[in-house]
Amino acid sequence: MLLRELSEAIGVSGQEDAVRKLILPAIQEHVTDIRVDALGSITAVKPGSDPNAPRVMVAAHMDEVGFMVTGFDGDGLIHVAPVGGIDERILPGLRVKIGENHVPGVIVWTPIHKSAGNNTPQKINALRIDIGASSKEEASGKVKRGDRVAFDSRYMELGDHMLRGKSFDNRVGCSLLVELLQGGPYPVTVLAAFTVQEEIGLRGARVAARVLNPDAALVIEGTTANDLPSPTAEPDDEDEINPACRLGAGPALTIMDRSMITDPRLLAFLRQTAESAGIPYQLKTQLGGGTDAGAIHMMNGGIPSAVISVPCRYIHSPTAYLHRDDYANTLRLLQAALKGFDRAILAR
Repeated sequence: MLLRELSEAIGVSGQEDAVRKLILPAIQEHVTDIRVDALGSITAVKPGSDPNAPRVMVAAHMDEVGFMVTGFDGDGLIHVAPVGGIDERILPGLRVKIGENHVPGVIVWTPIHKSAGNNTPQKINALRIDIGASSKEEASGKVKRGDRVAFDSRYMELGDHMLRGKSFDNRVGCSLLVELLQGGPYPVTVLAAFTVQEEIGLRGARVAARVLNPDAALVIEGTTANDLPSPTAEPDDEDEINPACRLGAGPALTIMDRSMITDPRLLAFLRQTAESAGIPYQLKTQLGGGTDAGAIHMMNGGIPSAVISVPCRYIHSPTAYLHRDDYANTLRLLQAALKGFDRAILAR
């Protein structure tokens, strides 16, 4: 399964090479005009069957959150800085891989029995990575400043419905976009963009959208599923769950986030498409976060944009969860949308 390979590939922002190497052969027989731009994003064209139909950009970012090596202690421990948004609370004790040689390490902090009662989660600049080196010279001989650091995690299938792995944000989007390009035909011309550096500022999408100049854009994402009760909730207190979205309830359609407001014409079209095809969906109403659509919708005088996401628990961690049905239904909705897209949708 391509998702397994994409999940286990290491592609921290700015060094997405391993992900790109998986995607290029998977799409080459299904598209034309494949290009890798100066930042490293892949763009490609899948010509539509209707020359009068819109040109629709479909984007998914290749990069994942992680760290970068910034220095060394005299005892061989390694300093890092975050690349993308990471919750410090989950980090102590996690396994990581560093650099091109995937040097194994563990994120360390003062042991609890030596912490003088201070159990407050430490900021990343107070944490270190232990690779088993005993001196600065030994550590710097194995890794170097600027090396990217990724979570060391394996993809797993849990029962009939659940998948677990790292970097589902947004290798799940990359996998779906590959499947879209392998399918078809579609009346619209699909302008595919596998973008870089989303986690540090939507940078690849900005460049790709300017070059592709689409009539509209759909962004595929992995998004937060916060569908577990809070520690203080009573067992049957549904009001205390208050999820951003739920696993198993279908793709999430963004209404608004901190980077954009979804074009209301596209949102209405996607909802109608899902309902007509009997595809379950949910609305993402949590206003935090952002996606490549935040950059795309402001390019070239404005590009109507929408976001379709697969809900994932424990996002930006080494062990995110997603539901197989959500993946399948997201693909169904994307395919139906591309087959039903016409210029009337964008009419004012």
